[in-house]
Amino acid sequence: MNSLVIGVSGGSGSGKTSVTNRILDHLDRNRVVVIQHDSYYKDLSQHAGLPPDKINFDHPDSLETNLLVQHLQQLRDGRSVDQPLYNFTTHRRMKETILTEPKEIIIVDGILIFVEKALRQLMDIRIYVDTDDDERLIRRIRRDMLERGRSVDSVMNQYLNTVKPMHLEFVEPSKHWADIIIPRGAENSVAIDMVVTKIKSMLRDKIG
Repeated sequence: MNSLVIGVSGGSGSGKTSVTNRILDHLDRNRVVVIQHDSYYKDLSQHAGLPPDKINFDHPDSLETNLLVQHLQQLRDGRSVDQPLYNFTTHRRMKETILTEPKEIIIVDGILIFVEKALRQLMDIRIYVDTDDDERLIRRIRRDMLERGRSVDSVMNQYLNTVKPMHLEFVEPSKHWADIIIPRGAENSVAIDMVVTKIKSMLRDKIG
């Protein structure tokens, strides 16, 4: 299968998932599969016995990106994969996996997806969602408290100790590899419409 692979990146809390959903609103969802880089976090047991508060989850080494690359190659070849599931509360891979079938469009969503050359080279379109730092922090605090059961102090400590430094070291520079930069995220309807038009055009070229 000659799939069209689209990468959607941006800092933590930038609105990547919202942008992805806005794009999906304009496409036939039966022809699209979305893969989260977050699903490929390494299990807690792979961190040499370190407790979660001592692990830098915002560094590229915390993710099993080589497995994601392998899975994308398999999907592009028309083969299904068993996508991992990750529990953010226990920091462990779940025993269950998601059987993911190849589709005409593959969207990969993740903060660090443009950092690894082998991964970004598999992408036909690379999109970076550029959002104000303060707004990203507010969104992260809200998400981690409501969805991951964390305290304000723990979220802020992680942000200052790893999230912000890793953003400056890895995420922000990876914007260089983006084909399209979308300011203001999902609110930018003009940019979303342009992206959708490009996707449809490239999909027609691949099919026909």
